[in-house]
Amino acid sequence: MVSVLLIASPSNRVALRFGDRTLTHAELASCAGALAQQLAGLPRVAVWATPSLETCVAVVAAWFAGVPAVPINPKIGERELAHIVADSAPAGVLAAPGTRLPEGLLPVPRRDVTLDPGRAELLPEPDAGAPALIVYTSGTTGAPKGVVLPRRAIISTLDAVAQAWQWTGDDVLVHALPLFHVHGLILGVLGPLRRGGTLHHLGGFSTDQVARALADGGTMLFGVPTMYHRIADEVNGNPKLVAALRQARLLVSGSAALPATDHERIAAATSQLVVERYGMTEALMNTSTRADGDRKPGSIGVPLPGVEVRLVDDSGVPIQESGAIGEIQVRGPNLFTEYLNQPDATAEAFVDGWFRTGDIGMRDPDSHYRIVGRKATDIIKSGGYKIGAGEIENALLEHPGVAEAAVTGEPDDDVGERIVAWVVPVGAAPEERELVDHVARLLTPHKRPRIVRFVESLPRNEMGKVVKRALRA
Repeated sequence: MVSVLLIASPSNRVALRFGDRTLTHAELASCAGALAQQLAGLPRVAVWATPSLETCVAVVAAWFAGVPAVPINPKIGERELAHIVADSAPAGVLAAPGTRLPEGLLPVPRRDVTLDPGRAELLPEPDAGAPALIVYTSGTTGAPKGVVLPRRAIISTLDAVAQAWQWTGDDVLVHALPLFHVHGLILGVLGPLRRGGTLHHLGGFSTDQVARALADGGTMLFGVPTMYHRIADEVNGNPKLVAALRQARLLVSGSAALPATDHERIAAATSQLVVERYGMTEALMNTSTRADGDRKPGSIGVPLPGVEVRLVDDSGVPIQESGAIGEIQVRGPNLFTEYLNQPDATAEAFVDGWFRTGDIGMRDPDSHYRIVGRKATDIIKSGGYKIGAGEIENALLEHPGVAEAAVTGEPDDDVGERIVAWVVPVGAAPEERELVDHVARLLTPHKRPRIVRFVESLPRNEMGKVVKRALRA
């Protein structure tokens, strides 16, 4: 049993490794093929997405069967789970044997995912536009929306990043990302399978595990900025980690911007420049630094093959000049087809075939893109200026007394919005005026924070993104 998702002739090369458990490409095809026969004809299925072989088999089986899969975060809360179950109406839930499911999934017929091989006839390949996955967004502006991802979006994205990163079947990908989201599941599981290579999933992140896995044949590392920040903190005192990172072919960071200071610390210790890429649930991957291209801290690279990217101003007029900021819009085969059961939200997300990302960016003279922030939360209008929060955050992180930083705006009768910096200090907090002057010196005076608030930690979601709506005075 094969599919265009996987290599044409499944081999005995290890496809998936979770701890001491492994499946070869041939074993995966056999196990998933047998399960696919049981799923064929169902409208959609939920997958209890624990970091396990069973989750991978479940998703591949659903692909074989042409049944949309709805990956569910195993740490999900009751209210969010109830919404996803009601909205997606799965005909069944796939889970590893012995896994305890929450009450919200008990009414859904359960099917345990076993790793028993089986013989199965090849099922018809659905149309390229047929839905493959329904991935729920984080719900930053209300209840999570089900993003319907067609098969063509997944295949085109995997092939585009493979070209940009020179990804082959000889690569062994190492990561510890969750398997209910685009980064960990589509890039991190389906990516190696598409190439005929290997995924070595760590189960949970630690720098010791990263060092061992890369030393044991790993060639690529996927992570989010919080992971790379921990690596940056340890590289100077961890020779094994340094040696392992030096021998890796590619270090890739995504899901949020990687601070320039972490780029620089890792590069200084290992001579490795981390590759950044830009993607989102609705569009999968849009841009990336190429493996054979220039790697610039803060740059998200150039558009991937087949993907068009443009910037528009507040009136929707395309911006041509470099250095100007505007909303990023994308067009290409990588896009989702709809928000499940939300036609109005779907229509609002597009303009003339271009997807409105809600991200604000700029384009360098060499056509590399940079993210400034989110349109809703990271653009601060102060004193007649439109200011990107990300630029100020990066400036703050260059101060030796700042471990983490987030910048928000709050209403101000004088300037419209005042700039507020939320800072996790390194040891004793520096003087507020010192940080304000530091930003004014690196950037311009109108970009300096009006208020600095010191906190023990910044609220983040599981992908490492700061949840700014949780920051309150």
